Amino acid sequence: MQRRDFVLGAIGTGALSYLTPALAAMAAGGEPIPYGTCIRNDPLFEDPAYRKAVLEYCKVVVSEGSLKWGDLRPDRHTFTFEQADRLMTFAEEHGLEMRGHTLAWYGAMPDWTNEIASPEEARLELTTHIRSVVGRYKGRIKSWDVVNEPLSDFPKPGDLIRESIWQKHLGADYIELALRTAHEADPDVQLVINDYDIEQATDRGRARRKALLDLLRDLIDRGVPLHALGIQGHLKGDIPIDKSGLTSFVAEVKAMGLAILVTELDVIDDALPGPEAERDAAVAACARDFLDAIGAAARPERVLTWGITDQHTWVPIWFSRQDGLPNRPLPLDADFKPKPLMDVIQEFTHSFS
Repeated sequence: MQRRDFVLGAIGTGALSYLTPALAAMAAGGEPIPYGTCIRNDPLFEDPAYRKAVLEYCKVVVSEGSLKWGDLRPDRHTFTFEQADRLMTFAEEHGLEMRGHTLAWYGAMPDWTNEIASPEEARLELTTHIRSVVGRYKGRIKSWDVVNEPLSDFPKPGDLIRESIWQKHLGADYIELALRTAHEADPDVQLVINDYDIEQATDRGRARRKALLDLLRDLIDRGVPLHALGIQGHLKGDIPIDKSGLTSFVAEVKAMGLAILVTELDVIDDALPGPEAERDAAVAACARDFLDAIGAAARPERVLTWGITDQHTWVPIWFSRQDGLPNRPLPLDADFKPKPLMDVIQEFTHSFS
């Protein structure tokens, strides 16, 4: 029996008005939410098992690195599009959607950008970069993480925007500049602000939610082009999800007319128990709380994990386990076998169909 049929049989169609948006969508029927992952080019083109997993599970791909400044801009006058073009061609050949990540960020910046010395120079470099990159993929990449992680780590009055070369010279105005420039380069592209750690049941999580709502509302009120919020979802497995707080946050974002995307989901498991079955269950439960809290207020347009297999993940770089066991933050294990996290993702994405 389809979950939709079960819901209809259990509650009757007359009760749809009393359902949460996620359950109402499930009962009414519709297409599943497209699932995808970030891609590393080397394994994609060198490891048949990795490539097979991407094609088997994914409808959407995003480059882990090749569209970031550090990969694209070895020097002030050069763009190196080869790796991004290769992934774009792969996506198109296999009927996959490709998202763009990212146009303005504090991280992964080439050393030469430290030579930027004035607001005028910063404005020129940022706008030239965005026009060149968005323009190259106009009509092909239809959704861009225009501004990535704009919030301070723990936002406080007078310290809301994270330090970066752009913030240094342009202040918070760089966010508006990036969005307007991307819109000019491709008026049809979806413009996304992307950030993390807004789901936590902590003072920091609440501060980040408030700061992000204030930022989004200010941009919308001033007519700055913006279409969606990307909620990254780099979840800390040992920190509870603020389910009611996250649902309320998403409802407020939706009320602004913005779409919601889950852009970088994984569960950081360095503080979770060692045994694989126990840890995998905890990872899946954490992700379920996160996704269900979002789905209670809005249907995300996309759900992407930041990697598909534990064999290729950023997590051990920053969050290796003290017991020496390998991290298990992603939907497939290092041998490409599905884990409970994949079950949660598939159940969630298909609960709207």
